[in-house]
Amino acid sequence: MKQKKKSPIKDKPLRYVGQSLDERIDKLINEDAAEYFMAGVMIVFFAGYEWWRYYKNPPPSPKTLTFVAILFVLFSVFRVRKIFKEVKALKLGRDGERAVGQYLESLRENGHRIFHDLIGDNFNLDHVIISRKGIYAIETKTYSKPVKGEANIDFDGEKLTIKDLGFQTKPITQVKAVSIWLKNILLETTGKEFIIKPVILFPGWYVKSTEQGKKSEVWVLNPKALPSYIENQPDILSKEDMMLASYHISRYIRTIN
Repeated sequence: MKQKKKSPIKDKPLRYVGQSLDERIDKLINEDAAEYFMAGVMIVFFAGYEWWRYYKNPPPSPKTLTFVAILFVLFSVFRVRKIFKEVKALKLGRDGERAVGQYLESLRENGHRIFHDLIGDNFNLDHVIISRKGIYAIETKTYSKPVKGEANIDFDGEKLTIKDLGFQTKPITQVKAVSIWLKNILLETTGKEFIIKPVILFPGWYVKSTEQGKKSEVWVLNPKALPSYIENQPDILSKEDMMLASYHISRYIRTIN
């Protein structure tokens, strides 16, 4: 009798950088856009078939079906273009997260633990760093830059001023919210209340902070600056607490995944 077998992998793998965006891109292309494409092909086929019958057999009238086909094709083109516009934006965000992930990898050499793409309820936290220097909740914001001129972001502690986009407060509110969420996850799983540092990273942009911005609880940085910012912080976590938090974050990711 043939023995039953099971996978040798006990735990699910940790999530990789930008996995949530990859999953959304895959759904948009292979599910949402594909439906319109296939439906368009089918209705054009039937319209063509009716025209063939029109010339070869006792003449039916393909005009109505052709009119419907044209309307459906136009609608499908509109929907597919909208989907691919969203795909383009998602790819930009994914590439930004991956670029940031590369900068974060250098911190592993100094013993920091790096986690990517933590899934919450209808949101995801891009990156988490756990080290003796503290715990950092990191959101990556990848915005297209102007072709000409400076690409500057000003941070005054309450709002961001971004060229061509004006004032922005949503990223600050968002990173504060996910930091509180991460704090609660660790409190529930470890029984300890950890301090979480919220960080927003803007790949490719030059970030200028006012004096009030520098005093804010939120760091707003170019990714290249983050490693040195973290390394200049004092040790605030014991090795035991660092390992405890890392273990429970990894278990959370594998459970949710």
